[in-house]
Amino acid sequence: MGDKARAARSARGKFADNKAAVFGAAVIALAAVIAVGGGLLRPDSSQHANSQQVALAGKPPGFEVKMLAVMKNELHEPTPFWRSMFFGGKPKPYIEIPLHSYTLSGDSVTGYAYGGAEAVRGLPFAYHLTDVVYALSDAGDRPMSKQGVYTFTDVYGAVREAERGSLTGTVEDDRIYNKRFLLGTDKFGRDMLSRLMAGTIVSLSVGLISVLISLVLGLSLGAAAGYFGGWIDDGITWLINVVWSVPTLLLVIAITFALGKGFVQVFVAVGLTMWVEVARVVRGQVMGIRNLEYVEAARALGYSSFRILSRHVVPNAIGPVLVISAANFASAILLEAGLSFLGIGARIPMASWGQMIKEHYPYITTSMAYLAVLPGLCIVLLVLAFMLVGNGLRDSFDTRI
Repeated sequence: MGDKARAARSARGKFADNKAAVFGAAVIALAAVIAVGGGLLRPDSSQHANSQQVALAGKPPGFEVKMLAVMKNELHEPTPFWRSMFFGGKPKPYIEIPLHSYTLSGDSVTGYAYGGAEAVRGLPFAYHLTDVVYALSDAGDRPMSKQGVYTFTDVYGAVREAERGSLTGTVEDDRIYNKRFLLGTDKFGRDMLSRLMAGTIVSLSVGLISVLISLVLGLSLGAAAGYFGGWIDDGITWLINVVWSVPTLLLVIAITFALGKGFVQVFVAVGLTMWVEVARVVRGQVMGIRNLEYVEAARALGYSSFRILSRHVVPNAIGPVLVISAANFASAILLEAGLSFLGIGARIPMASWGQMIKEHYPYITTSMAYLAVLPGLCIVLLVLAFMLVGNGLRDSFDTRI
C-alpha cells in the first residue's frame, strides 16, 4: 500500500471516529435526500409546496381536517418521477376542499366548507358524484369513458342505480379523507413541513453552486499566483486584498443589484465573493510545494506548467481547501437566507428559509412563534452540520493528531 493510500485511509478513519463530524455528515446526507426527492417526498407534492388554503391559515402543529377531493375538469397526464425531483413537483389532478360538514344524498355530495374554526361554517358547496370522481369534458359527443373523462351530458343525465352506489362508495372511501399537518400551516394555509422541505433544495443548491464557483476561481488564481510568482502573484494578491477589504454582505448585495434579483443571481453573487479565501490558502500551499523535489523532477522531465499544477501541486494542497469549502458552504446558506429575508434572494413562491422567517417574524411574540422559529432552526442545524464536517476534515488532514 502506497503512502497516499495509507494517508487517505488514516484520514477516513479519523473522520469516522469523530462523532460530531459523522453527525454533521448524516444531517447533510438527509438534507440532500430531501432536496433531491423534491415532490416525491413532501406531503404537499406541488411545485414549491405552494398549495394554499386560506381557511387553514395559521393552524397549529398536528392540526387535522377532513378534505373533499374534487377532480379538475381537465385531462391529467401522469408526471414522470424525474420531473417531481429537485425543484419540480407533481400537479394534483383534483382540488381539495376542507370540510366543515357534508352529506351524501342521491347523486350529489353537499355541505359546507371549513370556515377557519370548527364552529364556523364556510361557503356551501354541492357537487354531482360524477364531477367529484371523474374529470369532465364539454365535448358533448365524447362517450362515457372509464379512463376518467365524462361529458357534461353524462353528468346531468340520469345515473343508473348500480353506478350511483359505486360512485358513492368511491367518494366515501377515496375522495373524503382526513389530512394532518404535522407542523401546522403558515399564514397562507400552506403545509409548513412541506415548505421547510422545499426550502432545503434552495439552501443546498445555493451553497453547492457558490462553492463550485469559488473553487474554480480560487484554485485557478491561487495556484497561478503561488506557482508563477512575480508580477502574476503581485496582481492576483492585489485583487485578493481589494475584494477582501469589502464587507461580504455588502459586496453580495451590490453584485445582486448589478445582476438583477433572482435565485440564479444569488449563487453567482455569493460565489464571486467567496473565492478570495480559497485563493489565499491555495497560494500559500502552492508556494510551499512548488520547490519540492518531485515538482523539480516534473519540470526537468519537461512537463507543462498546467500538468504540474493539475496533477502534482493542486492535489497535494486540496486538504485545507476542503475545510474552507465546508465553511464556505455554511456561509453561503447564511448569506442566501439573509438576502431572502431582505427580499433580494429567492423569488415568491419559491420556498426559502430566510423568506419564511421574513413572512412570519411578526408572530415571534405570539403562540405562533414556531412559524419563524422552525425555518431558523433549519438554518442553524444545516450550518452547524457543515461546520462540524469542516472541523472533522481539518482534524482528519492534520498529521499531528
